[in-house]
Amino acid sequence: MNKAKSIELLNIAVADELQAVHQYMYFHFHLDDQGLGPLSIMFKRIAIEEMGHVEKLAERILFLKGDVKMGVAGPVELIQDPEQMLAKASAMEEQSARDYNAAANECSANADSVSKQIFELLVQDEERHFDMFDKQAENIKRFGPSYLALQSFTQAPEPGGPAGA
Repeated sequence: MNKAKSIELLNIAVADELQAVHQYMYFHFHLDDQGLGPLSIMFKRIAIEEMGHVEKLAERILFLKGDVKMGVAGPVELIQDPEQMLAKASAMEEQSARDYNAAANECSANADSVSKQIFELLVQDEERHFDMFDKQAENIKRFGPSYLALQSFTQAPEPGGPAGA
């Protein structure tokens, strides 16, 4: 096994996942500010899942005696339109799934089955995230502005509020 190659691939994925965390939290903040609770919460939850991915990747890097590089893949795009946010997020997830499939194949060729399995699990999550973003975009196209307007009536309960409220 070429540990250096696996560590390189894992660190590229760390940067990708950190980029997603930053981008999705930016979307979460702006959607929340716009009063679009359900979309805001979806982005926040997926950002938290992406943080879990960073942790899995970092654990593997450290096991391989590498150093975890905590840089992001690029700057946060300052998008505030919900449809554009969903398009950006879908594109990010689709690209990640392609990249992680390629990384899984490289790890397999490199006789690193554990890293391969990590990448395969990431592909499953990225495809699920893509599907979630894509469904929301389709709903906006199908139902128009009224779909987003309805979301403004579905706010998350305030922390510390009465149970079931």
